[in-house]
Amino acid sequence: MTQNNTHRAFGRAITPVGTTGRALRNTGGAAVLGTVVIASALLAGPAQAAPAVSPAAPTISAQTAAPATPAPAHAGSAFGTEKLRWGSQGASVEQLQTALNEHGTSLEVDGKFGKLTHGAVKDFQRSHDLQVDGVVGPETKGALNGGGATASGGGTSAPAPASSSSSSGQAIVDAARSQIGASYSWGTSKPGVSFDCSGLSSYAYAQAGIDLPRTSSQQEAAGTTISKSEAQPGDLVVWPGHLGIYAGGDTVIDAGRSPGAVTERTIWGNPTFVTFR
Repeated sequence: MTQNNTHRAFGRAITPVGTTGRALRNTGGAAVLGTVVIASALLAGPAQAAPAVSPAAPTISAQTAAPATPAPAHAGSAFGTEKLRWGSQGASVEQLQTALNEHGTSLEVDGKFGKLTHGAVKDFQRSHDLQVDGVVGPETKGALNGGGATASGGGTSAPAPASSSSSSGQAIVDAARSQIGASYSWGTSKPGVSFDCSGLSSYAYAQAGIDLPRTSSQQEAAGTTISKSEAQPGDLVVWPGHLGIYAGGDTVIDAGRSPGAVTERTIWGNPTFVTFR
């Protein structure tokens, strides 16, 4: 019987073909029996080896980290630079109402400076030895902020631009003039038809975006009394039980029982002047 040839050529080594050979074919594609240097398998070896050290987990740098949420400012830290009074509206009034609530009131924070806010401001001014006028100026803002006479904690609160005040005043005068000839009727405010004195002023101010209380006594109490030399067109001219709108010079536009209509006429007697600037 013929037996398997077990003779080997001198100096030759036979590399068995097994799983290693097949693997080398798969990886290098050039496995050869015998004294063959399998270059591709040798070159591929280090690339396939697992790294000795695992890469470190990524870290979040200071530049990519989410910014911290700033702490909320004190509710009374800013009311804007304008004075706030009866008829003012907006975010500054909301901040005012929130600050007053922090001082013990219980106002609805609706951004509308009306009767309740006006009363709360006067109570606050009275309890802090301030001028009790219901107008939130630098002194009242400073007291609400816990000291100082400024609303923003540093410089002096800047007054509202003169151009803004004058344009609002002229808008009030123009609205009142547009109703000249309407009849007088107590307790009414019907554009083109009839007004009483405070109905005319409420209407005219509303055209400039200012909400006044309805009666003449409430309007007088809500504003700030000034001298005639300080008066500007659009301010109120007030007599006991009556008022009109200052038109400049020595004239007033009012709705009076006499002559029973809205007219522009010369100021008489010794009225006081009230401003909402």
